Amino acid sequence: MDIAHDLQSIAHQEKTLVFPRFDADRAWEVGAWLHEIAKARALAVVIDVRTFGQPLFFAALDGTSPDNVDWARRKGNVVEHFRRSSYAIGLRMQQAGTSLAEKHGLPVSGYASHGGAFPLTVAGAGVIGSVTVSGLPQRADHELVVEALCALLDEDYSKLALAKA
Repeated sequence: MDIAHDLQSIAHQEKTLVFPRFDADRAWEVGAWLHEIAKARALAVVIDVRTFGQPLFFAALDGTSPDNVDWARRKGNVVEHFRRSSYAIGLRMQQAGTSLAEKHGLPVSGYASHGGAFPLTVAGAGVIGSVTVSGLPQRADHELVVEALCALLDEDYSKLALAKA
C-alpha cells in the first residue's frame, strides 16, 4: 500500500462525495443502504450516521460487540475534530510516525484514527457530520462507506475506490 497515493485518493473522495443538501431522511437512506449491503454480504458491522451532536441512524448487525460501537464513536470523533476521514488522519499519523495522542494531545479513549468514518459534506456548508462503519479491517470499513456514498450520490465507485492493497 502506498500511503501517499491513498492520501491523494482519499482527498479526491472527500472533494467529490458532497451532498447538495442533507437531512434526517437522507441520513436514513445512507444508513439503510449500508445496512442492506452489509446484510447481503454477511458483514458484522456497526453503522452510525450523524450530524455533529445528533445521531440520525444507528445499527449494530449480528456478530458485532460493544467494542465496535465504541470504535465507531471514536472514529466519528476524529472526523468531527479534523473534518477529514478517519482513515486519512490515521495514514497521516502513520506517515509521520506519531499518534493523535502524541501529536494533538487527543486521548485514545475518545479518538481512533482508523479507517471507517467519512465526513458528511454539504455544498455551501462544509462538513456537518460523519458516516461510520466499524467491524471490518479499517481499509474495508472506509471503502464500504465510500461505496455507499457513491451509490447515493450517483458517482462511479470504480473511479473513486482506493487502489487494491
